[in-house]
Amino acid sequence: MAISKKIEKNFNAQMVREFYSSYLYLAMAGYFEEIGLKGFANWMRMQAEEERMHAMKFYDYILSRGGKVVLGQIDAPSKGWKSPLNAFEETLKHEESVTTHIHELASLSIEEKDHAANSFLKFFIDEQVEEEEGVHDILAKLRLIKDSSSGLFMIDAELAKRPMPAALGTAGA
Repeated sequence: MAISKKIEKNFNAQMVREFYSSYLYLAMAGYFEEIGLKGFANWMRMQAEEERMHAMKFYDYILSRGGKVVLGQIDAPSKGWKSPLNAFEETLKHEESVTTHIHELASLSIEEKDHAANSFLKFFIDEQVEEEEGVHDILAKLRLIKDSSSGLFMIDAELAKRPMPAALGTAGA
């Protein structure tokens, strides 16, 4: 069964949102580099790469189901943040928005009786739980240290250890 036009359109839109997420986190990585927090910058660079991989997962899935990939315009992300706390508050808001979109896609796949699309989306539903939890953890630490520069440097050292995300595979694999 080929992908329906409705699922194709919405999966293409999500693919573009995932590319935007990558772009946003790359912008945040630049912000953290500028203020001398290379560990925070590393975390955001790895997040940007993970989001790019998510976009490619949608790309590959659409093609594997006989659909047409449509690369839409990617909006420019914000250029600066007031503080590391502010950047991660925005990160959480963004991830919550992504979660909402993924849930809408899952509901659409059920509506369309597209069990393959629904199965594909399970990865993203589980991933969003992890994404939000990870950002919540960092936010809790940032709120705990308040204005402590030594605390900020400790978190920076921790975030510097985030490894490159493992390849996610493709829909056809």
